[in-house]
Amino acid sequence: MNAPNSDTICAIATPPGRGGVGIIRVSGPDAAGIAATLCGRMPPARQVRYTAIQDNRGSTIDHGLVIFFPRPASFTGEDVVEIQGHGSPVVLEMIVQALVAAGARRAGPGEFSQRAFVNDCMDLAQAEAIADLIAAGSEQAARAARRSLAGALSKEVNGLIEGLVALRVWVEAALDFPDEDIDFLAEPRVTEKLESLAGGLDDLIRRAGTGRRLVDGIRVAIAGKPNAGKSSLLNALTRDETAIVTPVPGTTRDVLRADVVIDGLTVTFSDTAGLRETGDVVEVEGVRRARGELAAADLVLWVRDITDPDSGPAPEVDPAIPVLDLANKIDLTDILPRVDGDTLYLSAVTGAGLEALAPTILDRLHVDPGEGEFTARKRHTEALERARTHLAAGRAELEATGSGELLAEELRRAADALGEITGRMSADDLLGEIFSSFCIGK
Repeated sequence: MNAPNSDTICAIATPPGRGGVGIIRVSGPDAAGIAATLCGRMPPARQVRYTAIQDNRGSTIDHGLVIFFPRPASFTGEDVVEIQGHGSPVVLEMIVQALVAAGARRAGPGEFSQRAFVNDCMDLAQAEAIADLIAAGSEQAARAARRSLAGALSKEVNGLIEGLVALRVWVEAALDFPDEDIDFLAEPRVTEKLESLAGGLDDLIRRAGTGRRLVDGIRVAIAGKPNAGKSSLLNALTRDETAIVTPVPGTTRDVLRADVVIDGLTVTFSDTAGLRETGDVVEVEGVRRARGELAAADLVLWVRDITDPDSGPAPEVDPAIPVLDLANKIDLTDILPRVDGDTLYLSAVTGAGLEALAPTILDRLHVDPGEGEFTARKRHTEALERARTHLAAGRAELEATGSGELLAEELRRAADALGEITGRMSADDLLGEIFSSFCIGK
């Protein structure tokens, strides 16, 4: 990707395919001049003009609208022109080709957003929120992404950074005056501030975890012995005949996934092959894939036939992955639906007890959809965790050795970790990785 601001870029900004309207975005120092070769004179700032759109030979490609956004009050902070024509992929591509012939170049993935970041129109977390908003799979995810775009996450992070910097200034001032009668580092203010910052980090980590679920969704693997009712459960959750259900053991051979929105969170349920020893080559592969699905899940639903005395124990998974025991087929017994500890008694066929499954899943994952104030990503939560680790290490050094130097260094590292979230401390390779995941035209 070329250096931002060095040239003028263009791209189709609307989704692939046919539509009533298609938009081409142009950004850079020569945006107005290049667009003028196709559309004639630019209209006054932020006003719409209807015009013919022509190629470099003077042939009309389309008729549409042109809007000019002078720098710095534009999305990228540069001169930006938007050309709106008919949404034919062929017509839009002809307009892009004409812009390239006039001196623009095709934008790379996320290059418009990257320029907005470089020109201080938004920070890195806000830029990522654009992609989150585009990919939102529920109303709650869209609202949270919009709040991130408005700076909700950035505000929280910047507040913590300011607190870390202020405490570091205090600590380093104490180091600069070692002969003073007052032991600045022993003052309650230092301990109180460390506790306050640690509490703030813990709170933000919890809320960012929910924000990350809004972006990534939740992966739930449905596992169990053959004929335990796994496929019936998936059909009940999706309210459709998503999976084939037969009395023949081993009917499910591959992983079958379906998305269900629960309280604004997208939950991907995976129906897996029945876990058992078998000589069937195809079924063996299905069992292998099922175990792989369990290892990648956020939570495992162990479905067992309550009428089967040999239902067996739940499979061994990573201790960090919670397992919820589902005692299925209570419709064949006198047992009433209920939640008892880690066991949920239900019937996938009649739906009895099924209403308790969704809240139980969220409870086991410690997710509160009401805390979805903003979207977050894996790199955000990892940065927050690193900041917490550095803060804890600094406090431990202070308590064990009274070392202000080590505390000041850990405070600096904690602030740097948080700075990666908003882009205060971002390496070029990190920026390239982030913006390469954006769509063309954003």
